[in-house]
Amino acid sequence: MSKLSEMIKEMCPEGVEYKKLGEIGTLTRGKRFVKNDFTDDGVPAIHYGELYTYYGITANTTKTHIRSEIASKMRYAQPNDIVIVGAGETIEDIGIGVAWLGTAEVAVHDACYILHHELNPVFISYILRTEDYHRQLKKYITTGKISSISANGVGQALIPVPPRSIQDEIVKLLDNFTELTAKLTTELTAEHLLRKKQYNFYRDSLLNFVHVDDTIVQTDSSKKR
Repeated sequence: MSKLSEMIKEMCPEGVEYKKLGEIGTLTRGKRFVKNDFTDDGVPAIHYGELYTYYGITANTTKTHIRSEIASKMRYAQPNDIVIVGAGETIEDIGIGVAWLGTAEVAVHDACYILHHELNPVFISYILRTEDYHRQLKKYITTGKISSISANGVGQALIPVPPRSIQDEIVKLLDNFTELTAKLTTELTAEHLLRKKQYNFYRDSLLNFVHVDDTIVQTDSSKKR
């Protein structure tokens, strides 16, 4: 039996509890800024488009800075908050997030939500990439030229909330697997796609604890959803 399995058996004998994302913290929408506000120096900021093209699971520095003159109008993610994208041209990546691990606050675009919470931020960020999480979000996404989701919609997604030590162990496993995958991946497209598929399967397997016939069992009430 693996260390993780032993921890789950010991600490969660009735299964891992699932909670709505909106129940584990607060979701706050960012404030709008435009490209004319960009500057080489100024206030660190995260633009929603960068969550698709630039950021990964975590970040401690930003690609973008905005004019200090508009700083007082902005809303900010604090260290360990999650920045979640709420709009885009396609629905597949809406809802992904980046754990902000910088030492100072960062301004957030209004097409994103700031999740303030008390869990391991990297654990949450990994969850926001899983197939189950995105499957839940789809019914709350409004489609059009630009697809979007409300804070309430994001907050409806059920996610696993194991004890902190289990969260930390899963993050360690996924970080190690991510590093190994990066080392093994070659420039060949087929190899890259295979490694990505293996990684996604491993991540989703670690983060789906108590699914039985596509039903989520919550340990606090032993009820099925």
